[in-house]
Amino acid sequence: MDVQVAPLRAWDDFFPGSDRFARPDFKDVSKWNNRVVSNLLYYQTNYLLVAAGVFALVGFLNPVNMILGTLVVTALFMGFVWTSNNKEFIRKLKKQYPMMFVLAILVSSYFIISLFGGVMVFIFGITFPLLLAFIHASLRLRNLKNKVENQLENAGLKKTPMSIVLDSLEQQEEKFSKVADFFAKVKE
Repeated sequence: MDVQVAPLRAWDDFFPGSDRFARPDFKDVSKWNNRVVSNLLYYQTNYLLVAAGVFALVGFLNPVNMILGTLVVTALFMGFVWTSNNKEFIRKLKKQYPMMFVLAILVSSYFIISLFGGVMVFIFGITFPLLLAFIHASLRLRNLKNKVENQLENAGLKKTPMSIVLDSLEQQEEKFSKVADFFAKVKE
């Protein structure tokens, strides 16, 4: 299946008034995770543009450290994904504690980049856009269009760059059970 770029969502859909934002239920981590994954899939192009803007600004101010930071994070991410796909113990650990996997990549990146003196570039150019996307995805309530689009991706009918990244982080929901639940709700 070909990878499709998700459409750019309108600004008033991406960032409307406070009526479409709410604090997540920190007691129900699976529901919060579901909200984050759904919003990451639905608004992925918007997140990419925001990240590219921050990335470009920081890259313009300090291009060498930005390129170095990008290479380090990319290499570590690919290394962690390769290791988790080839070592069953790491794969189980990643599936059980996906946030620890992401934090391990970021902490490892921080230490390697700190050896080259590019810590501020790393913080503002790489982790700040990730933090912005995570905060928005955590706070933004999902709408019906968001839920339908996500069900198409979960069913495998649509493949986007964010779904590939989430698959490598083992964050995609169980496809068939979610699709079955969705169609059961539609019938009701």
